[in-house]
Amino acid sequence: ETPTAGLSPSLQPVQDEDVSTEAGEGVDEWAAAKTLVKPPDQLDLTEAELKEEITRILTANNPHAPQNIVRYSFKVTYKPINYVDQMAVHLSLNGNMIPKDSDEGRRQSIRLSTAAGEEEAEGSGTAEAAEIAEAEEPPPSGVKEQKLANQFNFIERASRTLNNPMQWEIYDAYVEELQKMERSKEKEKSKAQVPKREEKKKGRKLTSLESQSDDITKISKAAKIMERMVNQNTFDDIAQDFKYFEDASDEYRDHEGTLLPLWKFQYDKTKRLAVTAISWNPKYKDLFAVGYGSYDFLKQGQGMLLLYTMKNPSFPEYVFSSESGIMCLDFHNNHPYLVAVGFYDGNVAIYNLKKATSQPSYKSSAKSGKHTEPVWQVKWQKDDMDNNLNFFSVSSDGRIVSWTLVKNELVHTDVIKLSVEGTTMQGPEGLQLQTLGCGTSFDFHKKIDNLFLVGTEEGKIYKCSKCYSSQFLDVFEAHHMAVDSVSWNPYHLKVFISCSSDWTVKIWDHTIKTPMFIYDLNSAVGDVAWSPYSSTVFAAVTTDGKAHVFDLSINKYEALCTQLVVAKKKNKITHIQFNPVYPVVIIGDERGHVTSLKLSPNLRRMPKEKKGQEVKKGPEVEIAKLDKLLNLVRDPESKAGK
Repeated sequence: ETPTAGLSPSLQPVQDEDVSTEAGEGVDEWAAAKTLVKPPDQLDLTEAELKEEITRILTANNPHAPQNIVRYSFKVTYKPINYVDQMAVHLSLNGNMIPKDSDEGRRQSIRLSTAAGEEEAEGSGTAEAAEIAEAEEPPPSGVKEQKLANQFNFIERASRTLNNPMQWEIYDAYVEELQKMERSKEKEKSKAQVPKREEKKKGRKLTSLESQSDDITKISKAAKIMERMVNQNTFDDIAQDFKYFEDASDEYRDHEGTLLPLWKFQYDKTKRLAVTAISWNPKYKDLFAVGYGSYDFLKQGQGMLLLYTMKNPSFPEYVFSSESGIMCLDFHNNHPYLVAVGFYDGNVAIYNLKKATSQPSYKSSAKSGKHTEPVWQVKWQKDDMDNNLNFFSVSSDGRIVSWTLVKNELVHTDVIKLSVEGTTMQGPEGLQLQTLGCGTSFDFHKKIDNLFLVGTEEGKIYKCSKCYSSQFLDVFEAHHMAVDSVSWNPYHLKVFISCSSDWTVKIWDHTIKTPMFIYDLNSAVGDVAWSPYSSTVFAAVTTDGKAHVFDLSINKYEALCTQLVVAKKKNKITHIQFNPVYPVVIIGDERGHVTSLKLSPNLRRMPKEKKGQEVKKGPEVEIAKLDKLLNLVRDPESKAGK
């Protein structure tokens, strides 16, 4: 007892000082916490360096642990050790805890018991308490050396488990998602009408596709935008050419022009298929549909319908596959999401791009009067009297059929049969042949609804009317081989153009039996198309891989541009189409590739401005321009007639 009693007075003043200092610190505790206390050895950093976030991720592996430790073994001389101790000590602190059985522990327990017994002596009691506190807590000198809190924006997210979701949270989220999907299914069931059994099966598939959560659709939209942005960066030079490049050398070419290759559209699954049809969307001017099949009778197989946009040349926007090859297609003018398609097996179908299904929404069958030969062309017409959708098709079986969508079914009506009756088609020994002509192409007049032209395999062009089912208005002995394409001029109401495998392109006035202009292109002509911006410009493609662009107002005799577009080796160009807005043409070939090309300024030349006069524009000017050329051709005939 005496040593403890002797010690307490000596500790008394020290303990008083500590109590006073502790009381003083307690008052300004919050104020002291706000002030920055820097250790003497801390680096002085700028404000930017202080604000910089440095992320550290803690892993279970020690980067400094050796990986190639070997031990001596009696069986094998040296053996590598697989187990490496990955534990690394980052921080160790010596504690002040003392075992109870030790001498120091016994002394402290005795001291505590004596302090509890002597309640009267307050001073001595407080001294003992201070002694115990001193024994348990680190000394005040240790407080100064204590490590300060990190003053940088330092986050270790990977080492924090506070915000990680637990299993039950994940389970709850899944249950909630399943309930959402069930609710959306119930809504769709209540809205949907009761269809037939077949349509019910399809409907179930559709609802499962459509009832995907909003999050997935948002991600797909974001992914599509990202894909387009990446493609725009990848093909930036082509995009710049498409927008801004104008070939300056045209000024020195004496009216001749060029085609600048832009994007090339191709898809892995269409490598062995030929491009059999191309059509631009009437609403979205960068979107076009491509039909794939085969013109070879011996190589018939499946077909494909792809929709590309110039914003993403690397991958199609829509992909549809079919059992039979697609031969033709056409977009509806008022409903740009509807695509009419004709197949090699004689069927026709309507695809609805709004519906998330790979099958056509409506398709003909043997019962509903499908063609018995390939369908070579389809064209949408104005809705009928009951506002039902309506399109026409032409086939090698000699029938021109009107298809009407009535109560979700395609109903057919034979408009005309291409019988050769009424025409003087003499066979051998004066026999008159009465056979059906094989229709290969047709086109409807832009203004006169009932009037349309039909091209045939025999080389004739029939002028027909929807009003007469057994009679033709006129027959043109146009070509010596199959008529591959026939098309009305977009401006002039009397003029149409035709092309054929007999190497020629001919321009006609439908009131005159003989052609106005004839152009021999030295190879079979696959397709011809009028330009949307001028009544005198048209383009044709030939099987030798060349594209020809004519402007009658500049040169009536030769093409302004004849350019090789595809390599000749076993590849042929099949189709060409002008974009309705941009100075661009797209060309399809037998290898399944679609190439876009930009027309140089000479190929889309507009009338020059004269001083003090405004340049007249519009359909009237275009009609007058073509009329002037036709009068030059007609004049000699009229003089000869006189």
